[in-house]
Amino acid sequence: MDLYFLLPTLSTTFIVISAVLVAIGWILIIKGKKEAHKKVMISGAIAALLFFIIYMSRTIFVGNTEWGGPENLRVYYQIFLIMHIILATVAAVFGLTTLTLGFKSKFAKHRKWGKVTSIMWFFTAITGATVYSLLYLLYPGGHTKPVWEVILGI
Repeated sequence: MDLYFLLPTLSTTFIVISAVLVAIGWILIIKGKKEAHKKVMISGAIAALLFFIIYMSRTIFVGNTEWGGPENLRVYYQIFLIMHIILATVAAVFGLTTLTLGFKSKFAKHRKWGKVTSIMWFFTAITGATVYSLLYLLYPGGHTKPVWEVILGI
């Protein structure tokens, strides 16, 4: 397995793990297990951070994979990719805010932000795994290019 396939596989694995940990953390807090919730959510944040480090390293040093599927689906993929990137960016900001509120013991706000953040995080993980599947499993990936060229389809 080369870096072309290994790094996206690792990064996608970490983002899915982070979403699973957020789901477990949600169940734990509903059951009133505050310490276990805190530990699991911190683990989820670490998994998300590992995703980000791997993803950005690949983006900077290797580039991103362009669409390799049928040309008639390219525009739909690009719209989906842009929506995923926007969602992931907003979810990351919400995630950092939610974590900060929890660490500052502002639990009323943490609860309100956490509900929205968790749902966004699940959608981010699902759409991220979908992008991965489209680029590496369903269709042969295209060439690696700078991120802006991939997003805009240039």
